[in-house]
Amino acid sequence: MIQSETRRTPGTPCWVSLMVHGLAATQEFYGALFGWEFRPGPQQLGPYVRALLDGKEIAGIGQLPPDRHLPIAWTTYLATDDADETAETIRHCGGTVGVGPLDAGEAGRLAIASDPAGAVFGIWQAGAHVGTAIAGAPGTPTWNELVTRETASVGKFYQAVFGYDLEGVVSADFDYVTLHLTGRPVASLHGVGHALARDKGAHWMTYFEAADVDEAVLRVADLGGQVLQQPREGASGRVATVADPDGAVFTLVRSSG
Repeated sequence: MIQSETRRTPGTPCWVSLMVHGLAATQEFYGALFGWEFRPGPQQLGPYVRALLDGKEIAGIGQLPPDRHLPIAWTTYLATDDADETAETIRHCGGTVGVGPLDAGEAGRLAIASDPAGAVFGIWQAGAHVGTAIAGAPGTPTWNELVTRETASVGKFYQAVFGYDLEGVVSADFDYVTLHLTGRPVASLHGVGHALARDKGAHWMTYFEAADVDEAVLRVADLGGQVLQQPREGASGRVATVADPDGAVFTLVRSSG
């Protein structure tokens, strides 16, 4: 399914990006895993490339300055019509804005923020660049989930900032909330309690569609990545959690239906 190049409803996940120390090696890994090709730019973001599938933009990968020792992680960007106003709302609601808002040339305006539990996410005000241009095909980001300690308070934060409707799973032992906009699910919050890894903390997880999860997991290992959770049947289809050679964690999914 190809999505039209229209503006996304504010709060919709619209882009994912990764900041790494070895840009060339990272391009090699994802190119081999997903068949991505790469195009440089925008220049305002330093050494930065956009990953393409069939000429359509999928994701961004940038190079960290050598002195920046940040965790290497995929960052989910949520759409906004006004990055400055949203950044102000984030601060007002107990979040933190760490970078920006700043212009990425004609592409748009962005900021990097974290929620009250410490999970990092981006906001993107589209200019010429609306966001990920294809949905549903193998190699594309297909879902974004916040893995956090508990969903109640952090759910209120995202609802206050982006106006989501929250739909929880009623279960004593499963803390899971789906975020809805205009009546459709766009992302989820998963409260895992003390199972949350101390070294990683609360974080947004990107799910990438795979034609065959089991085969993709073998390829990840062959390409120098790590398999963190072997393929299993999940609520959304067959899933596996892996990390690239730099340690950026993501989930492979073969969506059911």
